[in-house]
Amino acid sequence: MENFWKAVSRKKPNNDDGSHSKLARVLTLLDLTGLGVGSTLGLGAYVLAGSVAYEQAGPGVVISFVIAALAAAIAGLCYAEFASRVPKAGSAYIYTYITIGEFAAFTIGWNLMLEYIIGTASVARGLSGYIDALIDHRMGNAIKDVVQMRVSFLAEYPDVFSFLVVIVITALLAYGVKESTVLNNLFTGVNLIVIVVVLVSVGIKADPANWAIKPDDPNVPAGLDIGAGGFLPYGIAGVMAGAAKCFYGYVGFDCIATTGEEAQNPSRNIPLAIIASLIIIFLSYFGVATVLTMALPYYLQDPIAPFPRLFDYLGWQEIKWIVSIGAIFSLCTNSLGAMFPLPRVLYAMSSDGLIFKQLRTVHPKTKTPLLATILSGLFSGTMAMLFNLHQLIDMMSIGTLLAYTIVAVSVLVLRYEQNTNFIVSSQTKSSTVMKQLFNLTCLTVPSSLSSDIVKVCVLIYAIVISVISSILAHAQDYLNSYNPLFCTLLAAMAIVAVLLTLIISCQPTEERQLTFRVPFVPFVPLISIFVNVYLMFQLDAATWVRFLVWLVVGFIIYFSYGIRHSVQGSGSQTLSESQLDIPFAMFTTVKQ
Repeated sequence: MENFWKAVSRKKPNNDDGSHSKLARVLTLLDLTGLGVGSTLGLGAYVLAGSVAYEQAGPGVVISFVIAALAAAIAGLCYAEFASRVPKAGSAYIYTYITIGEFAAFTIGWNLMLEYIIGTASVARGLSGYIDALIDHRMGNAIKDVVQMRVSFLAEYPDVFSFLVVIVITALLAYGVKESTVLNNLFTGVNLIVIVVVLVSVGIKADPANWAIKPDDPNVPAGLDIGAGGFLPYGIAGVMAGAAKCFYGYVGFDCIATTGEEAQNPSRNIPLAIIASLIIIFLSYFGVATVLTMALPYYLQDPIAPFPRLFDYLGWQEIKWIVSIGAIFSLCTNSLGAMFPLPRVLYAMSSDGLIFKQLRTVHPKTKTPLLATILSGLFSGTMAMLFNLHQLIDMMSIGTLLAYTIVAVSVLVLRYEQNTNFIVSSQTKSSTVMKQLFNLTCLTVPSSLSSDIVKVCVLIYAIVISVISSILAHAQDYLNSYNPLFCTLLAAMAIVAVLLTLIISCQPTEERQLTFRVPFVPFVPLISIFVNVYLMFQLDAATWVRFLVWLVVGFIIYFSYGIRHSVQGSGSQTLSESQLDIPFAMFTTVKQ
């Protein structure tokens, strides 16, 4: 068992600055920012603003976007620090491998694959559906007349168009990273121009009175429930529910962090690109939500296609088609940005030997991981063809939120890691431990004891936050009725979380010079952990079941292949030859 633990917890040394990468280092700061904006700014602007206003928050959707932006920005700061520490391909996967260990890294990499596969498929399916709606569903009806899939967990018909969209995107990415990012920059520019057109044209019709509508207003259709009216018709609870939904509109910027071996000056440009892209995305969402809810009352919004409804309401058919074309361009860039990181994660994991090593092959001419790109496209395209948009979107978020959580944990682990340049003697007596909890020994550099205290506290904090999130998500009725058991448990967990935060903040941190460091550590990463775990508990049980099935498949691959072929384990005798021949024999190995 000891050998098994050594195998799954072995870490990747952080002694490679990425200068020996086979990938082409051609991406500029503009390319990286365009990639982040293009992969994120899409359905959030054209769908989320209207749907959240109509269903959850009313005009308060603008506050929902602010709260969601703060949550995304916290995760972005953690990504930015790691990009300055580890300028290599792989994003959260490589960060976790360096800080926590191999098994956790494989788990995160496997989850990122799920996120990017489903993200690509869902955007392609959304693009197909948007175009089909513009031509009165003639394309879908024609395919249904030929073939239908009468299976409960599949779509009504095979969406061949979405499959072709993914194949075209695959060809662009396989041809070359610079060429594909040039096209991405062009489409992103068109998308931003359309957003500006919307802000200016609709802003002219903006009426602040639509943020102060009363339930007894004569213009409100009879019998229609519009909540309490005003700016927050559904209260703070509606704004928070809207923020949880709006958060997913910011998912995608993390693809910038996968370009560590293709970016010029990655330790500087990747953090700048993450921050710049989040600012652009937030301003776009906030502006669109503002003019949309001011120009059209929230109770008249179309939760599926708000802008066509708005322009029909205003009688602006020309603007309607301009925005529709912009939405198509936006979804094209979303498809490109969603798929861009997937071959890079496959490349990073196969280079480390955790998945099949053939996937690390880089084409000598295009300088791209060709086989990984082709397989990514075929897998994503097949899912886009066979599943409908709702089924795909259900699985999009959980892998992302878990990855954000692990990155925040990794920031804490590295900040409080023992500095090998300093040897600090620390006994493990109980009295010494108690003193070190609040750093009464006045350490100025991390020791093995202080580092271990942080790791244990972070683990307990994660458990406590999971309990708090579970209560907030699933016991709201008990809290509203002031049930003494749940209220006491929530208060106790909150006190423990505050105490753990205080203990972590008392420990000394390493002072390595970086181009970017997360401010206010440990508070920012701990807040990020709380937000991400809370949002994960908002997901339904079916999503968790599908997620667990995906994990089981991944673990079978890891324990039957990855643990035996890991590059980090190849130079050691962590596992015996007999254990390598029988990969699951390690579970029965007990230290005598």
